[in-house]
Amino acid sequence: MATDTHAAAGHAAEVASAPGMPQLDFSNWGNQIFWLLITLVAIYFVLSRIALPRIAAVLAERQGTITNDIAAAEELKVKAADAEDAYNKALADARAEAGRIVAEAKAEIQADLDAATAKADAEISARAAESEKAIAEIRAGAVENIRDVAAETAKEIVSALGGKADAKAVTAAVETRMKG
Repeated sequence: MATDTHAAAGHAAEVASAPGMPQLDFSNWGNQIFWLLITLVAIYFVLSRIALPRIAAVLAERQGTITNDIAAAEELKVKAADAEDAYNKALADARAEAGRIVAEAKAEIQADLDAATAKADAEISARAAESEKAIAEIRAGAVENIRDVAAETAKEIVSALGGKADAKAVTAAVETRMKG
């Protein structure tokens, strides 16, 4: 056991005298700095020759696409404004045409109404003339009937009172009384 303890103490002494991490050993720093510079130069060339040109090309393409899209949007905006103006003009024309059609329809309806009114007035005038003629005939017939009835009644009254009625005298008396 003593040997084991002695061997363990020797190993501990070796470990304690070892420099530690190789990155912190000053004897290796020259080598580490050399390889660090080589690696940084290699990364610089890879980035500057391969990666950055590709990124720049993608950014340039993207900027070109954005510029083209903005130009296309402006063109479409102008076209939309022109289309809106054309639509508004067509709408105004359609309204004017509708107003003209309505005015024509009103004029046509008024003309038809005037013609129908004139026709109805003519029919009413004709019927009124016929009615007046019929009324005049009825009136003339009624007056004649009244004269006849008045003459007959006068004859009957004179006869009833005991007198003799002369037809000419009774007719003359009825005519005088009918005139007013």
